[in-house]
Amino acid sequence: MAVNLPPHYHDAEARYKKAQTPEDKLAALKEMWVLLPKHKASEKVQADLKTKISELTDQIEQAKSGPKKAAPGTFKFQRQGAGLVVFAGPPNCGKSLLMTKLTKATPAVAPYPFTTREPILGMMDYEDARVQLVDLPPITADHYETFVTDVTRAADAAVLFLDLADDDGPAATKAVMERLQRARRELVPPGTPPTDDPTTYAIPTVLVANKGDDEAADVRLEIAREELGERFPILVISAERGDNLDALRKAIYDALGVMRIYTKQPGKPADMTAPFTPPVGSTVAELAGKVHRDLEDAVKSARVWGSGVHDGQTVGRDHVLNDKDVVELHT
Repeated sequence: MAVNLPPHYHDAEARYKKAQTPEDKLAALKEMWVLLPKHKASEKVQADLKTKISELTDQIEQAKSGPKKAAPGTFKFQRQGAGLVVFAGPPNCGKSLLMTKLTKATPAVAPYPFTTREPILGMMDYEDARVQLVDLPPITADHYETFVTDVTRAADAAVLFLDLADDDGPAATKAVMERLQRARRELVPPGTPPTDDPTTYAIPTVLVANKGDDEAADVRLEIAREELGERFPILVISAERGDNLDALRKAIYDALGVMRIYTKQPGKPADMTAPFTPPVGSTVAELAGKVHRDLEDAVKSARVWGSGVHDGQTVGRDHVLNDKDVVELHT
């Protein structure tokens, strides 16, 4: 399906390319966003525009607020696995301890706040898929590392922490949400439709209530439900005891909105060890683009083993795949 960009879009694009200031570039990008037809064929263009608009908005706001001391390092992570998930929470809520339970990462774990000063990366296994986890520094109403804005731009999902050992836990969690919102990072329940605002990143979020082994956890949990409302389902865990960590792994993976697809070559068995993880609802052509960017246009058909087809059935490039399908691509 072609994008079919209207003539006015190309005019705005030309103004963007000629613009000399960030403000003029942003104005042209916003006009391109309004004029861009919103359908499946334009999803890549939409994603590219949203990224450019968000980056320019950040740049302009940082310039208005005056020069800031540069944060050490750039903290850009090479994307691997099914997606990138950030851990966001108030001080001393147990994020770093949980990282040690879910991954092989070894962040500093201590009973005092602000132990984590820089983002820590680890890889979590979920069945035969792998998920990148990034433990962010603590966030409060008054403490926010500027590089968090950049790191969360790359996030596919988030885990938001509620501390059940702290009477002020709900207020501290609210402060995290509000501070991220000021940076145009909106934490939303998984499955929430995409926002129409290209300057805001909506991040599918799992709300985790940690320290469920605290003696007053049940009382604080009821208070938290009243104060936080029912916007997010609350998953109660104990990083210390290991309670409910399997359910958390599943919730993190499900929040990514992806499916596992296995590929095979003609006459050979399927590779069942390293699935591709395209978004749920992806087609044969979109899977081919994940395998190699040149394949997306070149693929003509595929044989598919799995749900919704007869084993080995030949399908077209627009066939929608299902979780755990085995696919043999043909050009």
